[in-house]
Amino acid sequence: MKQDINRHEILEKITPLIENTAMRFGYIPIEIEFIKENHRWFLRIYLYSREKDVTLDDCEKVTRSLEDFLDELIPVKYYLEVSSPGLERKFKSDKEFVIFKGRRISLKLKESLEGESEKIFKGEILDFDEKEGLSFFRFDDGAELLIPKSNIQSAKLYID
Repeated sequence: MKQDINRHEILEKITPLIENTAMRFGYIPIEIEFIKENHRWFLRIYLYSREKDVTLDDCEKVTRSLEDFLDELIPVKYYLEVSSPGLERKFKSDKEFVIFKGRRISLKLKESLEGESEKIFKGEILDFDEKEGLSFFRFDDGAELLIPKSNIQSAKLYID
């Protein structure tokens, strides 16, 4: 029997549980996705911490703390994957600009800034505001830029 699954409804139910559990261990879940791939459901949780690296042991602790509760809330068989976001992961939401404030990023713009020919910059996130956009320190010339959110094509963490 085929079961209708509303993945958005499930994500709404499980997100507070995942956030609270991750925070107990000192982590921020920067992305939670519940998707179907090749006829199988996957729940992927990406953890981040400002204070420490995310280790395999940490992912296992969070997994063990969550799995019984998640099994009660998710009405289908699924595979749980808990991991770190990776060193040069593309940002998938605006909240990542806030979470990664002070970190180095590579930024790709949709359109060049006035008086510029380049669309790709490396620098540091100074601040992010939903309405104002991204306050950014550009490494190549030390300029502080305010980039409208609408002009950001992509951003990812940058490691020297």
